Amino acid sequence: MKHTILSPFFLLLLTVFTTLNAQIQDITVEDIYGGTFRAERLDVLRSLQNGKEYAVLNYSRQMAASTVDVYDYKSGEKVRTLVSSKDLAGIDYIISYEFNSDESKMILATQLDQVYRRSALGTYYIYDLKTKQLSKISEDKIQEPVLNNAGTKVAYGYENNLYIKNLNSGKVTQMTNDGLKNSVINGITDWVYEEEFAFVRAFDWSADGKHIGFVKFDESAVPRFSMDVFGKELYPSQQVFKYPKAGDPNAIVSLHIYDVDAESTKDVELSKYNSYYIPRLEWTKDKNTLSVQLTNRKQNVVDLVFVDAKSGKTTLVRQEKDDAYVDITDDLTFFDDTSFIWTSERDGWNHIYYFDKNGKQKHQVTSGNWEVTNYYGYDKKTNKIFYQSTENGSINRDVYSISLDGTNKKRLTTGTGTNGADFSADFTYFINSFHNTQTPYTFTLNDSKSGGVVREIINNKALKEITKGFKISPKEFSTINVNGFDLNMYTIKPLDFDPNKEYPLFMYQYSGPGSQNVANKWDTSNDYWHQMLAQQGIIVVCVDGRGTGLKGRDFKKMTQKELGKLEVEDQITVAQKLGQERYIDANRIGIWGWSYGGFMSSNCLFQGADTFSMAIAVAPVTSWRYYDTIYTERYMTTPQENASGYDNNSPISHVDKLKGKYLLVHGSADDNVHVQNTMQLVEALVQANKQFDWRIYPDKNHGIYGGNTRIHLYNMMTDFIKNNL
Repeated sequence: MKHTILSPFFLLLLTVFTTLNAQIQDITVEDIYGGTFRAERLDVLRSLQNGKEYAVLNYSRQMAASTVDVYDYKSGEKVRTLVSSKDLAGIDYIISYEFNSDESKMILATQLDQVYRRSALGTYYIYDLKTKQLSKISEDKIQEPVLNNAGTKVAYGYENNLYIKNLNSGKVTQMTNDGLKNSVINGITDWVYEEEFAFVRAFDWSADGKHIGFVKFDESAVPRFSMDVFGKELYPSQQVFKYPKAGDPNAIVSLHIYDVDAESTKDVELSKYNSYYIPRLEWTKDKNTLSVQLTNRKQNVVDLVFVDAKSGKTTLVRQEKDDAYVDITDDLTFFDDTSFIWTSERDGWNHIYYFDKNGKQKHQVTSGNWEVTNYYGYDKKTNKIFYQSTENGSINRDVYSISLDGTNKKRLTTGTGTNGADFSADFTYFINSFHNTQTPYTFTLNDSKSGGVVREIINNKALKEITKGFKISPKEFSTINVNGFDLNMYTIKPLDFDPNKEYPLFMYQYSGPGSQNVANKWDTSNDYWHQMLAQQGIIVVCVDGRGTGLKGRDFKKMTQKELGKLEVEDQITVAQKLGQERYIDANRIGIWGWSYGGFMSSNCLFQGADTFSMAIAVAPVTSWRYYDTIYTERYMTTPQENASGYDNNSPISHVDKLKGKYLLVHGSADDNVHVQNTMQLVEALVQANKQFDWRIYPDKNHGIYGGNTRIHLYNMMTDFIKNNL
């Protein structure tokens, strides 16, 4: 046998290399969901009216207290404490806070019980910043309390009715009397409005506090849905709520204006408009003019209507139409003269428009083959509008300023990646949040005129150092041309990637209308998991197919009436094309997704049986017939109008094609995508004599979390991938 003698220099290099490798750790699921990679974020802050200071809710474990503290924007130094829970009798912690318009009073939330995704019942107090007096709004747990501008009255919801409390006299006036669980709701949205129109408080004070506009929901005819809650008791209980599935009756909505002094209610007649839904209401700067946004059941026409509070007269100010649908946003902004800002896709891309008080267009403020992704506001001192957009590429975000007439546009951020902004009340400063695939969240205070950095707030350098100790590959961005379109794609390869070897391919996607997964941003928990899989010898790819967002109106809306058709074609074609690469084993291609992504991964495995060898579907929609009206009908119209669109693209219709390995996961208490979806698919698979694996997580909602749940879920999915890919 021939012996090789190693030189001392080579031995030294080998030692260093071995030591470095020993220091670089493999990512584990326990790291991901145990907090190892937790980023430091900036606490939610509220800019004070002076524009020079902001308030933040802080927690102190040492003091076992919470405080609302005021800081100076420029220096970052703490200026004063507005309130501390240790000084408030009976309050352990402040959970959230809100000011009235002149910042003389605060609403403090101290106990909150979650109802649905955005709604909660809570114990609330009024704190007077001048007198330092604290008063409980109600002995009952209430919803959505809001002060009038003067801070003299507070309105709130309780047991489906609306109430007003006079803070000077303590008198409580019940505005409505017909509220009844699972029947009539006043001023608080029902389940489907909360989930799909993304708001809870459906009432609003006029500027002078003399009127309250509110929406009434008569959900008497809406079918009930019930979920078993297993808990730890001998007998399970049930959660019963109104949930309109596609094609079924929705709550009948009506608009009303309450006269605070007269204690009387005026009904507003809206029948001549597209008023099937009332997804927004807001008082203009005119104390007597209430604005409402109305839309038809198909959601392809939106009417902006002004209502005179005194006479009840209504005026159509603006109408937006689209062959597919019109998105409801919170971008509508009124100026002092009741002229307003509105965003629209009318030229094929989402842009900002300026209209006079009669709805006549004055200017298209932004334009180009890119999307406005956030409208931040208007500074009347400088005549500037501030917004976020994809001008630097659809996977990036930047912050810009522009004059109201569309001139003098300026990019205010410099880092390539994802930039967001939180502006001071007077638009002197903005806090820039920046991150990309290589940079954790950094927060800086920037000057809104030049965009220049005033000071650094948070840099997450500690997290950056932590990640250096783990095996993490660069996320490679590219596009892939399939079915006539260049689709955005990212790829994560093993650190020791060898193009001469063959690797299994695991694809991830969501694919829902207007969504985006391929973005230049810091890792989320799924990204860390994908990194973990990559270091175990799997190539991970994500592609945003047709129907996803930020590439213009036509690209986003081409899946209309056929959810799951073009998107599935794209994922299958991508897999086939990537399978031709010499370093991809075409016999080992898998796909996974959650919610819409689970709907997609199921369809891809069934319809692409010769392409995909395995799939994981978490909390999937399995037929759009089982999902809610507002979301589903926006893209599909009703099942009565479009039965083939619903059924031809349902995974249930394709179970007979299953060849590969399939894991199906759901939470039994998912109030959003009901476990009924999974049960119906399971029955179809059983009747087709198809073998599969499935897991039900008891009493877990759509997010499937709590305690050890996420660690269990992701370890289970990891094992399934190891065994089947």
